[in-house]
Amino acid sequence: MVSRRNAIKSAGLGSLLLGAGSPAASAPAAAGAWPEWKRGQEGQRQADLGNGSFLNPIVAGDHPDPSILKDGEDYYMTFSTFDAYPGLVIWHSRDLVNWQPLVAALQKNIGSVWAPELCKHKGRYYLYIPTKKTSVPGSKTTSWVIWADQIRGPWSEPIDLNLPRHIDPGHAVGEDGSRWLFLSGVDRVRLADDGLSTIGAPERVYEPWRYPDDWEVEAFSPEGPKVLRRDGWYYLILAVGGTSGPPTGHMVIAARSRSIHGPWEHHPRNPLVRTTSVDERWWSRGHATLVQGPAGDWWSVYHGYENGYWTLGRQTLLAPVTWTADGWPEFGGGDLSRPIPKPKGGKGGPHGMALSDDFSTDKYGVQWSFFSPSPGEMGRMSRKDRSLHLKASGSQPSDSSPLVFVAPDQDYEFECEIEVDPDTRGGLLLFYDHKLYCGLGFDAREFTMHRYGTEHGKFANPYGGRLHLRIRNHKHVVSIHTSADGKTWKRGPRGYEVSGYHHNVRGGFMSLKPALYAVGAGEVRFRGFRYRAYG
Repeated sequence: MVSRRNAIKSAGLGSLLLGAGSPAASAPAAAGAWPEWKRGQEGQRQADLGNGSFLNPIVAGDHPDPSILKDGEDYYMTFSTFDAYPGLVIWHSRDLVNWQPLVAALQKNIGSVWAPELCKHKGRYYLYIPTKKTSVPGSKTTSWVIWADQIRGPWSEPIDLNLPRHIDPGHAVGEDGSRWLFLSGVDRVRLADDGLSTIGAPERVYEPWRYPDDWEVEAFSPEGPKVLRRDGWYYLILAVGGTSGPPTGHMVIAARSRSIHGPWEHHPRNPLVRTTSVDERWWSRGHATLVQGPAGDWWSVYHGYENGYWTLGRQTLLAPVTWTADGWPEFGGGDLSRPIPKPKGGKGGPHGMALSDDFSTDKYGVQWSFFSPSPGEMGRMSRKDRSLHLKASGSQPSDSSPLVFVAPDQDYEFECEIEVDPDTRGGLLLFYDHKLYCGLGFDAREFTMHRYGTEHGKFANPYGGRLHLRIRNHKHVVSIHTSADGKTWKRGPRGYEVSGYHHNVRGGFMSLKPALYAVGAGEVRFRGFRYRAYG
């Protein structure tokens, strides 16, 4: 089985040094020489610079394995969502730079979602979804398909395609109209004409180009195969070198064939994308898809880790593509640290969404998701009187399902007024997974500190069962503040340094996310949630 989980792990959790630290120590040395983003709503980073150019990422924060679909004048894109449910949020754009979330297509927890494929065939939309088995009943390692006649849904229930040994499906249509999924490896399997089942067993179709033995990579791991047909050629774009591990590992390579059945020839100038130095702004760049721009030119979307910010997960990048006279694609953009002219002919629009929430409207699925929810988890949550009511579950965050969302910025804070029932504890976290998080919770008598994914001391709570709580993550240096009225704030007793809360330490390929939690016997009410980013 070809799996990204062959990741090289660095030092154990004991190597995470938590305590007061200098914000400057977390910033990359070359950061001062790099251009800065335009700031949008709430101070969030915005790719569109407003002068005809953009600065990557186009979708900031944890949006890995982008799968993009051009549908007339519209573009749709979705990403790996791993253990967050609802999952597979579909984003929309008219210019490839400004994106807004529309809908979460996947409601039922079927496992940890990796590298989906969004496509359209004969008027119907399809999502092919590889999953890894989790602790949730019914989840399994396989690939699934869901479909819809409208991009906003309703989307069908997941259908198991019985592919337990592969990830990263890429949809392709042969010259005779046959449908295929190309898979990690690089293998492929035939699809039925309706795209809802497979025919036969997967078969090996291509032995990918190999990099020199002395390159610093994680593993060979051919993955993310995407197939494009253009001018009588089929082009196969894929990643090798491993998604994580060394920053110089992940890369984009290509091959082509006159037939969907091969034979495939290597691109003469592989690799087309690769981080070559840890001094670059974007690390581990790969998993690319080619897409035609609004004016007919060509672009690629792929992901990368931001220099020094593994905690943000893999973010979505956009780079220009040109075609040579002999019919090969060439990727531009270098390390993508500088502004790039925007695609021509697009219709701009608003970007992203406000992450502050007064709970007067339903943002469940588009912003908020439960982490690894059990069946019926949504029943814990309700909105009324501009409050989020969250029934308690478990005894601590490690055996509960916090509500989380993706943080898009290097420097941000979030705060909320929180009220707890008797025998109930609630609070705010920076949450990676059930075994790695930090933050603060409280009941009517005492505060509970969290770090390393464990309880780390308690102290007296002078506020009772209702207070305001704020977490600031200033480039990995975390401070926590409390207040009785949301105006006068008192700094908490401990600061944290969280630059090690990421995949190369813990595994899982996820990111560090703001979270709300409720544990114990009763209910926790959250009001006036506020997010603010800083330059």
